Amino acid sequence: MTAQASFRNYIDTHAEAFIKRLGEAVAIQSISSDARRRQDVIAMGNWLNGQLIQLGVETKLVDLGTHEMQGQTLQLPPAIMGRLGNDPAKKTVLVYGHYDVQPALKSDGWNTDPFTLVVEKDSGRLIGRGSTDDKGPIMGWLNVIEAHKSLGIAMPVNMRFCFEGMEENGSEGLDEFIQEEVKRGKDGWLDGVDCVCISDNYWLNTRTPALTYGLRGIAYFSINVSGPGQDLHSGLFGRTVHEPMTDLIKLMSKLVDHNGNILIPGIDEMVPPADEEELKLYQVMDYTTDDIEEAAGGKVALSSDKATVLMGRMRQPSLSLHGIQGAFSDVGCKTVIPAKVGGKFSVRYIHSPHHSTPHADTELFSSLRGDSLVPPQTPEKIIPLVNAYLESEFAKLNSKNKMQVEYLHGGKPWVADVRHWNFEAAKKAIEAVYNKSPDYTREGGSIPVTLTFAESLGVNVLLLPMGRADDGAHSTNEKLDRSNFIEGSKVLGTYLYEVAAAA
Repeated sequence: MTAQASFRNYIDTHAEAFIKRLGEAVAIQSISSDARRRQDVIAMGNWLNGQLIQLGVETKLVDLGTHEMQGQTLQLPPAIMGRLGNDPAKKTVLVYGHYDVQPALKSDGWNTDPFTLVVEKDSGRLIGRGSTDDKGPIMGWLNVIEAHKSLGIAMPVNMRFCFEGMEENGSEGLDEFIQEEVKRGKDGWLDGVDCVCISDNYWLNTRTPALTYGLRGIAYFSINVSGPGQDLHSGLFGRTVHEPMTDLIKLMSKLVDHNGNILIPGIDEMVPPADEEELKLYQVMDYTTDDIEEAAGGKVALSSDKATVLMGRMRQPSLSLHGIQGAFSDVGCKTVIPAKVGGKFSVRYIHSPHHSTPHADTELFSSLRGDSLVPPQTPEKIIPLVNAYLESEFAKLNSKNKMQVEYLHGGKPWVADVRHWNFEAAKKAIEAVYNKSPDYTREGGSIPVTLTFAESLGVNVLLLPMGRADDGAHSTNEKLDRSNFIEGSKVLGTYLYEVAAAA
């Protein structure tokens, strides 16, 4: 039996143990955006570091300093740097993942405790916060290492690891650390890296694996409106004072329309409409509007046209409203006028409308070579447009309240060269495990560190998703299918063999 075959067989025969380990990870409530859970995030980092050490990985817990959050000075969770192998005759692959998760409460609409991994035998779903984003993929890498260590098989490549605990909250401190670490050269943990692999996104559907070569950037804002000195009784003060919530709702209604069009002048206009050749990119993908509605859990697609929906995810900016801080949201009826409220929203923006893209029909894509001449959208371009528009709209209200636009965090967009051997290795790995070619996608989400790796290391960065479109990352009842966890672990390991074989 070949090394690859032995490793894949080990993955199959140890699936239950791997699922148990994923359950241990899910049980740690590593919510990076909640100050009350900061020690849990740190505990998750320590747990993961211990797992790596047990598997023979040399590690270092990196102190990223402190930051201010929710009125407190908090220790940032450690970045975990790892090293496995140092053979100059082998390629070196850097793997990135994040061990923090989004908030989750049973009362949000979960059918089960979010932090207890539920294994549905009939459906094969592994349900729990972080199962797909991003603890499952990190565990996939651990599965690969364990298989090789237990079988006494040498890894086909040298590996470097960078795992962080703040991805869901702006990746504070990580960019600066990576940039400084690269400058250390041979004395650093990132010396000699030939390529980067990130598994932190999803297939376009539930059928076809994907390779991702682009991400949108993100700019996250809060509209803060205040006026009264304290919360007020609506029976005593209703229709007698300017209410912050009323102003906020009016402002938030001016940001985006019900068809997804951004109402802030200048943002949508940065992106020219697609030409006929670019439209063909989307028509050939294995995707239908049924896929987006299945993933969303309702018949809510903005269009029945496949290309329009895909462009909305891959090549156009979007603006989403996320919530209101300071407003009453509990059960029951509380007749309060909030003294201060903050409306949270984000803008996802793009690098350029299209980029060279491979496909089974290579002739179709041969004319789309290199970056578009359209300059990328950046936070520096987005933030002034948002500020100026909201200040103008607030002035129209003639309100005695005060309004402040707060930029909370963001990340730049990214695109990669898909003709690189790194992508070819991942394509071959997917074909070997799933017996089908992947879709090549640009993802609507944002992973801020991706561009940092690409620019600082000067190497190709690849996104190799494990999960499906209907996993519900960031949502209630988040899941990772058992087959995706096990077969996805095989893909990650097979990818390493294909990287080793690449010219």
